[in-house]
Amino acid sequence: MKSKTLSIAVALILPLALSSNAMALDGAALFQSKTCWSCHGKDAKTPILPVYPRLAGQSAGYALQQMKDIKSGARANGQAAAMKGVMGLVSDEEMAAIADWLATQ
Repeated sequence: MKSKTLSIAVALILPLALSSNAMALDGAALFQSKTCWSCHGKDAKTPILPVYPRLAGQSAGYALQQMKDIKSGARANGQAAAMKGVMGLVSDEEMAAIADWLATQ
């Protein structure tokens, strides 16, 4: 009986523990540490050049898909070539955290 109870407890807690790792990622800190700010501005609202997009306020789903497409090469227009190298250093979980943060700005 104890074994069954333990198994149920682990089955319920394990997904929470795994998802808390992604939730613990700080999108704002990642935006800074992954150097996104160097082109898109520290606030994601004031890019250094007019050709760079303002990222603040973008839908999280849209921002995440753009990052994934740039990383995979599915998007190769505009400034995507410059972004591809940077995105190679960003994990999927980090992209999601950055996208979530951008949506709240």
